[in-house]
Amino acid sequence: MPAAKTLSVTQLLRRIKNVIEIDVGEVWVEGEVSNLKKQGSGHWYFTLKDDNAQIQCAMFGARKREGHQALQDGAKVKVFAEATIYEQRGSLQIIVLRAEAAGLGDLQARFEALKRKLQEEGLFDQSRKQALPRFPRTIGIVTSETGAVIQDIMNVIGRRAPWVRPVLIPVRVQGRGSEREIATAIRVFSEPERFSVPRCDLLIVGRGGGSLEDLWSFNEEIVARAIADCPIPLISAVGHEIDFTIADFVADLRAPTPSAAAEIAVPDGQELSSRLQALRRRLQQNTYAKLNHFQVLLDSMRRGPLQRNGARLLREPIMRLDALRDRLAFASQRNLQKRNEQIQRLKTLHRALHPLLILQRKQDLCQNLRQRLQQIMMQKLQSHQQHLAHLDSLLRTLGPESSLQRGYSITFDESGNVIRSRKDVSPGKKLITRLSDGEIHSVVE
Repeated sequence: MPAAKTLSVTQLLRRIKNVIEIDVGEVWVEGEVSNLKKQGSGHWYFTLKDDNAQIQCAMFGARKREGHQALQDGAKVKVFAEATIYEQRGSLQIIVLRAEAAGLGDLQARFEALKRKLQEEGLFDQSRKQALPRFPRTIGIVTSETGAVIQDIMNVIGRRAPWVRPVLIPVRVQGRGSEREIATAIRVFSEPERFSVPRCDLLIVGRGGGSLEDLWSFNEEIVARAIADCPIPLISAVGHEIDFTIADFVADLRAPTPSAAAEIAVPDGQELSSRLQALRRRLQQNTYAKLNHFQVLLDSMRRGPLQRNGARLLREPIMRLDALRDRLAFASQRNLQKRNEQIQRLKTLHRALHPLLILQRKQDLCQNLRQRLQQIMMQKLQSHQQHLAHLDSLLRTLGPESSLQRGYSITFDESGNVIRSRKDVSPGKKLITRLSDGEIHSVVE
């Protein structure tokens, strides 16, 4: 047998690492924090455990990570992390991206329940998503009027597309009642004539990052319904890249951050200007190239045929034109003659097939047939008469009438039976005797 391929320890660990990172990936894990170590580099290391197991955790740049305040020894937390292998030690660990205090199970359950409900209703379907306009003129913004979000959006719009008009409806983005303010602002933008606000080509709805409780206003059903009913294309920009809310699923497009939403919403004016400049240069180059080409062609013609006598140059084309004219006239005349001959043939055929002529021919045929029939009938009748006369002559010659003329007679009884013997009569029987000139009636005695 061939020797099996041998792996190094590094190769084996890297295979295991790839499998874990692909199959497990990013997950939420809940447990108790222990052995928390905060390094001077800003990276934190700790163990996350439950009653039956534990796993090593690392949070790089911890103080910049959301929810790092919840990490304390003995605290129950829920972390969003990426499973991987630490190759140098060959140990399994997770890289924590964000953390939050445990006890948010009720909110998460409400989130999942509403998500399932709206998904079953089709509010997340891609088919109902609207396309964003390429060049919006007016953009509506629904967010807090204080804080970095509105400033980031205004800065991006002002830098990329200063001709775009932003319209802000300020709302609270967290706290009790903020969801109604957000939904009302979206509906105001949806009916600009009714509420006397500018008609917008695009809406941006969002806020900065925060915990699940901070972002909860964007997980309320009233906000989701307002977004779904909005006739204007809408971008949801809530929290950071790893934050997902119900509003993100219902919106026509989700942006990872409010600044990214502004960049998606408007084109880059400098890029457009550069493209226009490039197009203008290409157009000028193409135009100059065409003009140079035609100039060279014109110069060549001036040096060539145009220097000669114009009438001489036109002789052959004129002769070809005359020949073509003659051929066209001859072909037209010939075609016209053929058409006239065809029309004459059709007229003759039409006259020959006229219904009155056909009827007259049929009548003549019937008359001829009638005459022939009469002649045949007369011939047949004469033939039969002659035959009957011949038979009559034979009958007279061979029949009893000839015997009677010679003196013979024929005797019959009353029933018309011929008396051929004495035995055929008896006394008292009446007899009829036929003679040539009559009959004699007698009685046998």
